[in-house]
Amino acid sequence: MVKFSTAIVLLFWLTIVNGLAQDRYAVHYKYKPNGVFSESLLSEKSITRRSRDNVLLDSTDLPVATKYIEAIRPYVNRFIYHSKWLNASIIQASEEAIKDISSLDFVNEVNLVAKGEGGTLERSTKNYKAKKKKKGNSSATAPSDFEFQNSILGISAMHEAGYTGEGVFVAIFDAGFLNVDKIPAFDHLFAEQKIYATKDFVVPDSDNVYRADTHGTGTLSLMAAYDPENLIAGAYGASYILCITEDVDSEYRIEEYNWVKAAEYADSLGVDLINSSLGYNYFDDEGMNYSKEDLDGQTAIITKGANMAAEKGILVVSSAGNEGNISWKTITVPSDAKNILSVGAINSNLNKAGFSSIGPSADNRIKPELVAYGSGVTLWRQEEGTSSSSGTSFSAPQVAALAAGLREANPNWTNDKLREQILLSGSQFTQPDNELGYGVPDFTRAMFGKLIEDGEPEGESTTRVYPNPLTKDELLIEFGTSINCTMKLFASDGKLVSELELERSKSNFPYSASMEVLNPGIYLVELQDDSSVSTVKLWKK
Repeated sequence: MVKFSTAIVLLFWLTIVNGLAQDRYAVHYKYKPNGVFSESLLSEKSITRRSRDNVLLDSTDLPVATKYIEAIRPYVNRFIYHSKWLNASIIQASEEAIKDISSLDFVNEVNLVAKGEGGTLERSTKNYKAKKKKKGNSSATAPSDFEFQNSILGISAMHEAGYTGEGVFVAIFDAGFLNVDKIPAFDHLFAEQKIYATKDFVVPDSDNVYRADTHGTGTLSLMAAYDPENLIAGAYGASYILCITEDVDSEYRIEEYNWVKAAEYADSLGVDLINSSLGYNYFDDEGMNYSKEDLDGQTAIITKGANMAAEKGILVVSSAGNEGNISWKTITVPSDAKNILSVGAINSNLNKAGFSSIGPSADNRIKPELVAYGSGVTLWRQEEGTSSSSGTSFSAPQVAALAAGLREANPNWTNDKLREQILLSGSQFTQPDNELGYGVPDFTRAMFGKLIEDGEPEGESTTRVYPNPLTKDELLIEFGTSINCTMKLFASDGKLVSELELERSKSNFPYSASMEVLNPGIYLVELQDDSSVSTVKLWKK
């Protein structure tokens, strides 16, 4: 009886040891077998966005092959999820099982992505670790009021023009959204059903994202809060998808895979923007660490995901990093990605905040692309009221909010066009550097600025209407070489508001048009004379 009991105890102990040896891995497959491309794989909103950007369905839209999943199933303790963009399965398995999986002819590579099992609420309930504060959880250095931080980007002007992000879908990837369901500044999101979806990729079985940490709460507040006395954020009219991708208890590369999986999810739902106030360079397992040479826009898994999201027509806004005062100094991934907006931070003097990471990328691209106020930002994190925090984590969502308003105002702009206009609006667009990038963006400049097209000589005369924004009753118009023209005024929905025949005494004089009865809003001004046609935007305040 004693021997039998001892054997049971030994077996039980071995089971525990074997369980502890179960780590998490990414199994990347060599092939994605031919499948049927079907728009049923995507939401109607996703299809509409892709159509706008002329993005066709391809193999990355097909799921991982079922036959591969079934082939490795005998070796797998747990499937965590599958990534169609990476053509990979994220699994939990023993080291011995991984050797067997690696030998299969359809497997390209197997990478350790996290130690231990993870993925349970019991393992993910601690507060944000001090070492992870580099992601944008720095203590405030100076008080601020929200009107100041809004004014820097022209958010007030955006709101006056009637744009709050209404109809725009925004995904936020972060560490947790603790207190969002309790803070009054978010009440309108629930009352108006603007929390479109939520997903926890750290604890897949959890249906609660209002947990773990207030970092995501702060980033969300800088986009969506509506509290006239304490904080009116830029895109409080937008709809949101809240995703937990960051594990607050550890730092492993699985968080990059979580990010990519979340981006796939957001893409399928049709998001227009992703705000990511996260960044990676060093991990708990030193073998996973990145070098500065890896910041080339194509190496890191999370960077590949950001690139893919951009290719699908999603504008990705990423915090540049808070490494400026330490030896690393430069940006973190995924802010090295191409065709996204990485955002640094400035202080109240409009100079680079000391902690804000610098560029360039390893392949010598300008990084960060933009900056916004990030030193002592007013935000919501606790039920008791607003507070101040610093970091590029909190400058990035302000730029994302600006982008949401511009997307609402210009639904037909492609993703590339939206990004270009925001860059064009930068305060130092003509002389970018690797501290402030193209500078501080601005709503009015982004709305009405015009990029010089290829082949168009710089300095050549172009159509101009002014003042713009229009605050007076008289609009002056520089257009064409004739002394007569027809002006048609269209509302933002395309309806004709008025049609005027204009005349001037000399061709080098501006035309004059009375706008006394024009209501505030954004309009298209179409001008035509006997030799040319031109269309420009007009904002009546």
